[in-house]
Amino acid sequence: MGIYFYWGEDSFAIAQAVKALKQKTVDPMWESFNFDKFSSDQGDAIVQALNQAMTPPFGSGNRFVWLAETTLAQRCPEEVLTELDRTISALPETTTLLLTSSTKPDGRLKSTKLLQTHATIQEFSLIPPWKTELIAKQVQRVAQELDLKLTQSAIDYVTEAVGNDTRQLQSELEKLKVFAGDRKKPLDETAIAPLVTASTQSSLKLLAAIRQGKTAEALELVADLLRQNEPALRIVSTLVGQFRLRLWIKLMQEAGERDDREIAKAAELNNPKQLYFLKQELASTSVAQLQRVLPLLLDLEYSLKRGSDETIALQTKAIELCQIFQRR
Repeated sequence: MGIYFYWGEDSFAIAQAVKALKQKTVDPMWESFNFDKFSSDQGDAIVQALNQAMTPPFGSGNRFVWLAETTLAQRCPEEVLTELDRTISALPETTTLLLTSSTKPDGRLKSTKLLQTHATIQEFSLIPPWKTELIAKQVQRVAQELDLKLTQSAIDYVTEAVGNDTRQLQSELEKLKVFAGDRKKPLDETAIAPLVTASTQSSLKLLAAIRQGKTAEALELVADLLRQNEPALRIVSTLVGQFRLRLWIKLMQEAGERDDREIAKAAELNNPKQLYFLKQELASTSVAQLQRVLPLLLDLEYSLKRGSDETIALQTKAIELCQIFQRR
């Protein structure tokens, strides 16, 4: 059946793709015999997976071997490379071999070059949170797959509420599909607003508090977000996207651009109608202030990924960010 290599940060999208490939490959009646998953924390996982891939399937259907979170495309000892080459050249037509990783393959490695020659490689990366136009297209695509009709205002609402979280997007649209029932008229923003969990809305309130220099309110919102189990990195991602958007708009204005369509295009603003309100919001904000924000947020993201205490890290940076916008 072939060799597949899925990689990227979007674990939910990878899980969905794995599920679809497995359904296409394995007979459900013989799944316990013909499906094997090997995790990277097993010392000899690679060799075991390659050996199992050479085994003919039992009963009907094909064999499906999944090597999850593999490091084959990041580091590969010579003896493992030899085994990989031998397996790929003799892989039975009745076997589907799948490798997945959250890390981008290293194109300099022989193992990666071998996979590039023989495998179907697919990337599953999250859309950057500031690319709202691409996120809106993703919302539209998933809605079409579910045969769910949404107005443009509803698509914009879901885009802003869910952001680039594909798992929540799927969940929210499936919920809206049940709500829509047999109705033929597209759902609008008014209809879906009470139903959609707006995970980014509190983060946007946090942004507003920071931009207004309201330290106490910002700290309270940070505490609320953490109580709601909102991932700290997602909070940072929303703030980065929104402040980047505002910086682009301010830079275009400073450069003398007066065409709103050009400003919206440069800032990748999905709904150009929002530009009027954003320009009003930014009237009392300087480019220098916005430029000081992004390094602080990137430093916050780095510290969180290094395992810093989420509460302390978010509170500290919230105070520093508010100080940027406080009028002296």
